[in-house]
Amino acid sequence: MDEEHPRTETSINNRSLLRQVLNVEDLYRKNKVKNSPLKTLLEIIVKHHIERTELKNDKITTTNHESGALQSVQTISLTAKSPEATPSMINETKTEDNITTAFAVNKESRLRSNTKKNPPSKGACMSPCSEGDRLTTPNQPDMAHDLEDQKGQTAMAFLQEDDSFIQGEPEKNFSINETTLRSRRNRIKRGMMAGPIPQESNRKKQSRRVDMSQPLLRKEEENKLCQDALLVTGLHKKHLESSLTEISSADCVGGKQQLLPERRQSENSFKKVGQDKLKIRKVNVRPNVADLDMSEMVLDDIDDDDDDLRELPQVPLQRTLAENNNAGRPMDQHTAMELKAVLLGTSLNCFSVEWRNQPFTFSEIHDLRYGIVQRKGGPCGVLATLQAFVLKKLLFENTESTGLQRLRPSNTARRKCLVLAVAEILWRAGREKQATVAINSGANHFTPAGHYRSDRMLEKIICFTVDNMKDLQLLLEQHSEQFETGALGCILLTISAVLSRSIENVREDMDVPTNTLIGAHGYCTQELVNLLLCGRAVSNVFDDDMELDSGNGNTTLLKGIKGCCDIGLLSLFEHYNIVKVGVYLKTPQYPIWVVCSESHFSVLFCLQRELLTNEDKGLEVFDLYYYDGLANQQEEIRLTVSVGTSTRSCQDDDTDLIPPLDLCIRTRWRDAVVNWNDTEPIL
Repeated sequence: MDEEHPRTETSINNRSLLRQVLNVEDLYRKNKVKNSPLKTLLEIIVKHHIERTELKNDKITTTNHESGALQSVQTISLTAKSPEATPSMINETKTEDNITTAFAVNKESRLRSNTKKNPPSKGACMSPCSEGDRLTTPNQPDMAHDLEDQKGQTAMAFLQEDDSFIQGEPEKNFSINETTLRSRRNRIKRGMMAGPIPQESNRKKQSRRVDMSQPLLRKEEENKLCQDALLVTGLHKKHLESSLTEISSADCVGGKQQLLPERRQSENSFKKVGQDKLKIRKVNVRPNVADLDMSEMVLDDIDDDDDDLRELPQVPLQRTLAENNNAGRPMDQHTAMELKAVLLGTSLNCFSVEWRNQPFTFSEIHDLRYGIVQRKGGPCGVLATLQAFVLKKLLFENTESTGLQRLRPSNTARRKCLVLAVAEILWRAGREKQATVAINSGANHFTPAGHYRSDRMLEKIICFTVDNMKDLQLLLEQHSEQFETGALGCILLTISAVLSRSIENVREDMDVPTNTLIGAHGYCTQELVNLLLCGRAVSNVFDDDMELDSGNGNTTLLKGIKGCCDIGLLSLFEHYNIVKVGVYLKTPQYPIWVVCSESHFSVLFCLQRELLTNEDKGLEVFDLYYYDGLANQQEEIRLTVSVGTSTRSCQDDDTDLIPPLDLCIRTRWRDAVVNWNDTEPIL
């Protein structure tokens, strides 16, 4: 830290000075005397702002209640002075303590004053109810008809105004509900509703608790809306009953008999209107489609290293399912734990930054356009193996160009070769019967729990299994950007190869089932390289299997390469007599070799396939090309190898100055002399 950001006079070097600069010393002292104090300044500051926000909201709520109560008192007095106010209405207003009822009476008094100034006509009473639901009947006596018409119009106007409060002003109502939801959503997103997190181990538990609480919050909002709508409907029914009581108190017995069926019909209409309002309220408070789904939100801590994941192209699940007939299988925690165990040793380990930020991006240098660039050390075994298969497609299966032109492919040609190379690796790992492709969906499919450490990658994986090469190539073409430019390209290929082989078979391939495919410092083990080269994660490079007598009649089975491979392998460890590379890897079907030298994997290849087919005829001089994706290579490296005529000169060489690559070549062609052709040898 001191090297990257040296301290200056203005630097804050201790917490005491930090508290002074932030002016939180008082908060720190108050927190310190509590029974369970918070442990970080950030938690203290966040809690302080939460309390201030809640206190401010409480004051606003109290002010609203006081203003509502004052308005209710004024409403009662206005109702009592109104010439059209009935005793039953006044008594009801005086005895009712509910603020909502007072609000309804206030609205009615205002409606009556408006009715007195501007008497509505019969055609002016417009409401959501049908013509048959109106309260007036033409066969009543004049007095009853007038009272009923006035009361009916008042009730309908009250209903119409209340309906306009919901329907006629949707923007205002929606803005209030939306503001509430957004405020609550933002507080959840920032983790404020979850409270302070005192310990590191509580982060995941807190994430799951908030994640589980989101459906409850949504359900609580809907229940509240239902209660509001039912309250409005109840007020309408209560107001109708009081109006009917006043009309029935007049000396019009016939009118009362006719009002009974009208009352039932009106109650039904009010129920219908209440249901319509409830639906409108529910639609208005529903979040926009563009908003995040609260049920899928998970709170989690993001490390600085995860900035590399921003480049990850997220392919929508809908497009994936629409373009492929094979339904994807989302990753579950059990499979993720098994994958981590076979790759990293335990489900508590995570992929290193070198692995998480390694796509299969090609070089833009003119002479090296065929080469895949390695950003950092670690996954070189995967990159070198894939590079070898890409060269196989470019050199020996590409009919569009010839000669050296094959090493200067177009963007389309090299992308096609990349897809074909990945398909061949996965198809061979699946015993040429089926293959599994791991694709990043961009959304979590399980919430990590228990003995598992999240890396925020495996949770987003969807696995597609195909049973023929054509579908496999089509699937990889549709998601080629995830491998070529996506940050997780190297991890996706590794996971796909393991799942194609199956985790159980990978363990059975190894000499020791507890071995891992990724070793110390993030390096690829020989098992992972063999899985990609020949489709089996065996631990050795010799031919076939070997049995060792371990004493007392017991034998130990060491597993090797079962048959000839398309791509070969040369190892510097063979020069030091540590391992023995078999003929199957030394003499592959194509003149391309993965080179293991100095704990690093690179590629050595020849443009002429005759190097292997005419080997018995004694090809004494030939050219090999070398590519190392990690060496920041700027030019083409061409080696001229002479075999059979320079044994004496080889013995005279200073062994300390012999490049390790020369020693690897000599494990394949004994006593070979390597000419670097004016290129600086890699020592």
